[in-house]
Amino acid sequence: MELNVLERLVALNLLPNEGTFTNLKLIRVAREELSFNEEENKALSFQQTEGQLAWKQEADVVKDVHIGEVVNLILEEELKKLDKEGKLKNEQLSLYEKIIGK
Repeated sequence: MELNVLERLVALNLLPNEGTFTNLKLIRVAREELSFNEEENKALSFQQTEGQLAWKQEADVVKDVHIGEVVNLILEEELKKLDKEGKLKNEQLSLYEKIIGK
């Protein structure tokens, strides 16, 4: 699935820090897949200001991310939970549509 910078950051933030041994190993691999390599970091010039992460929008970095079925289900459950609780945020919408559908 092709994800842009914001979608990758949102997915990284949705992945839990707790779980079963097997799931945590899969999540660790998914975090690596969603993370940014040196070239991407250089192109995006990430900057942390006032608790906000900013980057060069014109860099337009899109990555074909391969996350497994289990991690995809974990993300789906997290997004559905946020939606059900009325806590889904605008920046999560495009990831929601890609993982769950419209």
